Amino acid sequence: MPIEPATEPAPVQADAAIDEGYSRGLNARTVQMIAIGGAIGTGLFYGSGGAIEKAGPALILAYAVAGAAIFVIMRALGELLIYRPVTGSISEYAEEFLGPFMGFLGGWTYWAVWTTTCMAEITVAGKYVNYWWPSIPGWLTALVVLTVLFCANLISVRIFGEAEFYFSLIKVTAIVGMIVIGIAVLLPIAGIGPETGPSVTNLWNDGGFFSTGFSSALLSLQIVMFAYVGVELVGVTAGEAENPKATLRKAINTLPFRIGLFYVGALLVILTVRGWRNFHAGHSPFVDVFGYIGIPAAAGIVNFILLTAALSSCNSGIYSTGRMLRSLSQRGDGPPAMASLSSRSVPWVGISISAAAMVIGVLVNVVSPDKAFAYITSVSTIGIIFVWGSIMVCHAVYRRRVRAGDLPASDYRLPGAPYTTALTLAFLALVVVLLFFSDDGRVAVVVGVVWFAGASAAYFLRARARERYSDSSSR
Repeated sequence: MPIEPATEPAPVQADAAIDEGYSRGLNARTVQMIAIGGAIGTGLFYGSGGAIEKAGPALILAYAVAGAAIFVIMRALGELLIYRPVTGSISEYAEEFLGPFMGFLGGWTYWAVWTTTCMAEITVAGKYVNYWWPSIPGWLTALVVLTVLFCANLISVRIFGEAEFYFSLIKVTAIVGMIVIGIAVLLPIAGIGPETGPSVTNLWNDGGFFSTGFSSALLSLQIVMFAYVGVELVGVTAGEAENPKATLRKAINTLPFRIGLFYVGALLVILTVRGWRNFHAGHSPFVDVFGYIGIPAAAGIVNFILLTAALSSCNSGIYSTGRMLRSLSQRGDGPPAMASLSSRSVPWVGISISAAAMVIGVLVNVVSPDKAFAYITSVSTIGIIFVWGSIMVCHAVYRRRVRAGDLPASDYRLPGAPYTTALTLAFLALVVVLLFFSDDGRVAVVVGVVWFAGASAAYFLRARARERYSDSSSR
């Protein structure tokens, strides 16, 4: 059956009810660092080794192009947030502008994205701990990490914010430190790094900038895009941020700088200090560069940073899934109990349900079937594209209603719309097409189809049950 966009906008005064009970415990300093940390994860610290091997120096361009698309997505989300700041923003806007079905599908898909991402992160946390203590089973580390972060999120939103602040600070310090040391090696400053090898010519002197071919660089976009998962997290903080309109505006405005420094800048330094052929999948390029320069205990330092990145991602996942479940519950898209808040203004039921689902990641570590785990995490692969795409479509509908005089205009606007909106949607569609050209990508598409079919069936079964209950009540 066709899904019609909602004809009437949700009243703005309802926002107070949606976010009622939350504590404004996230100050500007914390939200800024959450925004920074959301754009830095294991995809850069660890996964970029395999991406460099596939795309060569052209990976820098892929990160820049993908970063531009991400900035457009975030500016579109920012315009919606300034119009109506609300905690369940992604799902709330989907329901308001695209109808109840899309609100249901968007909210539960975003929950699934972060739940499966956390399963992946607690798994890799076990591998990082094994670097120091090989005898500790991975499932035990996963269980301990999940339990500690679950308890921290139950205490208060301020505890979550402070933990995320310091997690992000460690990641930022590591990248800035690597960039500064790399520049010192390239200058060169006497006594730092090897005397020969580091040079900007490494970007083109071994097969050219597109050393593995343009098609390989294009295919790397599917890897690059998912390194940015989490950048939209600032939208979920709207209901608990102090002065959200000013704070969120500043966080989004600084996104190009963060992408330029932490992704493009870091890769520029990495690939000038060492040629692209020295980096391989399964090895962190940060470890390789620090070791090549001669930094003592390079592997241990970067391993600690990788562990921090995994903890940060899981911490954010527990936070965001709990808030999303409460938002879904308040709209009738989930059990009423999920709307409950603790005495500390924390959605404890939603957090508990999410953490219980994440225990699947612990069980996977016990059984250790890599293929089964790949199927689980594939939900986040295709799900995040759907979420980002829905933000852009919601923004387009919002702009149309503003032009019609039905809604007030936001004073924080996406530059170049509707052209930037169309280009970004086309870019996301290209990434989906590129998924068909790799084994992991095809798995992601298949699992994504299964997920959306199941979620759609759940929506219509729930709608049918409501109709039956309404009919029986009216008799």
